[in-house]
Amino acid sequence: MQESSRPRALWGSRIGFILAAAGSAVGLGNIWKFPYITGNNGGGAFVLVYLVCIALVGLPIMIAELMIGRHTQRDAVGAFISLAGRRSPWQLAGWVSILAAFVILSYYSVVAGWTLDYILRALQGTFTAAAGTDAGQTAEHITALFGGLIENGSRQLIWHCIFISLCLGIVIGGVQKGIERWSKILMPVLLGLLILLFVNGMLSDGARQAIAFMFRPDFHKLTSGAVLEALGHAFFTLSLGMAAMITYGSYLSRKDDLFGSGLRIALLDTGIALMAGLAIFPIVFSAGMQPGAGPGLVFQTIPVVFSSLPGGNILALLFFLLLAFAALTSAISLLESQVAYLIDERGWGRKRATVCLASLAFVVGIPSALSSNVLRQVTPIADLGVFDSIDLIASNYLLPISGLLTALYVGWFWSGQEEKGELLAGGSGWIYPTWHFLIRFVAPVAVGAILYYKIEETGLFTLIKNLF
Repeated sequence: MQESSRPRALWGSRIGFILAAAGSAVGLGNIWKFPYITGNNGGGAFVLVYLVCIALVGLPIMIAELMIGRHTQRDAVGAFISLAGRRSPWQLAGWVSILAAFVILSYYSVVAGWTLDYILRALQGTFTAAAGTDAGQTAEHITALFGGLIENGSRQLIWHCIFISLCLGIVIGGVQKGIERWSKILMPVLLGLLILLFVNGMLSDGARQAIAFMFRPDFHKLTSGAVLEALGHAFFTLSLGMAAMITYGSYLSRKDDLFGSGLRIALLDTGIALMAGLAIFPIVFSAGMQPGAGPGLVFQTIPVVFSSLPGGNILALLFFLLLAFAALTSAISLLESQVAYLIDERGWGRKRATVCLASLAFVVGIPSALSSNVLRQVTPIADLGVFDSIDLIASNYLLPISGLLTALYVGWFWSGQEEKGELLAGGSGWIYPTWHFLIRFVAPVAVGAILYYKIEETGLFTLIKNLF
């Protein structure tokens, strides 16, 4: 590999880094996935377990990834090579995380494209116009609208291309002039939109019921599967295991407080997830609908409610703008982690690396965009569920494998003095004993449990047994 001799780009300010890293963590997982998995798993007890998992597993691994990045000043692959040596198997953690970032970006962009489509529909007044004579008729209309979108391969490809192009336009500007500058714009706007929707939710008839649902634990509804779901989402929502935090950490200066920064990122990410729930569930309860509507909650259930509300198209516009901004802040970190590899390890220029990787992500994402349409006619692979299969591989296998390897290496094989020195540099040496215990004993067990559960759930053990 050719190592770049260029001087390392650094964040221009601490707030710029925190907004960029929080933007990486805040994505569709917070605003799309968190509310519906909370609804599916009983509400308050699930939320409580999720918060514990963030504190005991998510935050320690995030600090470890930021620490690796800042200490080495390299991309995810180069960081493990720098720490463990070029022939060390530990660099697999970096390779898996880069692969995860690439795979996730390819299909994440397709889902993000749906939010752009819905923004256009809100501007056209589609949701108010969809209101029928009764709720059932309206729901059928919205369901048909969403079904028409995912069956329309050309429409999905256009939005997929537009979204990837937005990511390219930001990342090509570099760390300070691209990612940091746009994070300072996108994140405050995202927060502003969320606050508006949160206030709207709190003023609705379903506010009291939503608060009770989210914060009154009923442990009878909590299953072992729900606990592991909370653990897995705590891992996914902080952008762990996908090279983003290692890459963003590599742009930190030596004097930045790693623990303080990581804590702020985790708090901001978690706060936004909770606010998203308190913005969505009051609307759902006000309409007499069920919170456990599954993945269709955002793209099918919520639009039905918007269609019956005064100013429904405006609320829909704000909501899907929020989703689009959240998706964009995450996607740019996925692209940047790959770009950093080509710059650091291959000596490519930023423009060439960004254009090539964004173009490749678009091409690889085409099967996901067409999986409900063209692929059903031309290849039997569609029977496997292209989109779902890619998501399963990335979220269920690649992310936990990368996270497990990172936790094991940092907890058991990296020099404790170097780790402690990274925390001392920012004035957080006092947290080292607690953090080191969690990253050494708690995090590997927890992430290993996620991996085992996902393998068992998807039947991989049975498949291997049958093969042999």
